[in-house]
Amino acid sequence: MQQRPLKVMIVDDHEVVRMGLRMLMENQGGLRIVGEAGTAAEAVEMSLSLRPDVVLMDVRLPDESGIEACRKIRSAKPGIRVLMLTSYSDDEAIFSSILAGASGYLLKRLEAEQLYRAVIDVGQGKSLLDPTINQAVIKRIQEICNGGPGRGIDSLTEREREILKLIAAGLTNREIADRIYLSEKTVRNYITSIFDKLDVSHRTEAAVYYLKRKKKEEE
Repeated sequence: MQQRPLKVMIVDDHEVVRMGLRMLMENQGGLRIVGEAGTAAEAVEMSLSLRPDVVLMDVRLPDESGIEACRKIRSAKPGIRVLMLTSYSDDEAIFSSILAGASGYLLKRLEAEQLYRAVIDVGQGKSLLDPTINQAVIKRIQEICNGGPGRGIDSLTEREREILKLIAAGLTNREIADRIYLSEKTVRNYITSIFDKLDVSHRTEAAVYYLKRKKKEEE
């Protein structure tokens, strides 16, 4: 019995890029392009209606980041897999993409055959990162997912745990300050302490750490 082609949606704000990706995909077997979008809003709306197997998503879009679009798509339809495709190797974007639920993060300079293979792999449930991404970044992601080398959540005070939970929920320092009735400066001081104890340097790293720990506790 022949396996059905993977349904793919392309999201990029440059029409010429979308055309190129469409031609590349349509020239290969096993893939069917079901839609194209040029903005994050279109990407979310079309993904929910077309239900592709894989969304090939640009990180930078004119109305909102592709990372945020990925988060919304994965939240509404966890079965849709998102492969981030970008021209920029940005450590923070990589962490944010993983936190948003992306199945992979690739740079646009890769060969056509590599991209095709990546889409197939992601559609089959695999996860991947571009091989040129700094190995230190990959190691850091692995450390965070495994609990990190720092002192860990157990070393946080009750207030620090509360703030970490709000960071993971996506709140800004100002929003956290308003929520728990502290000054923004005090919140920043708490966050510095949290980062030190968890041995992380970005909000997204701290959020990944918290969510991974929460998932383990629920298992």
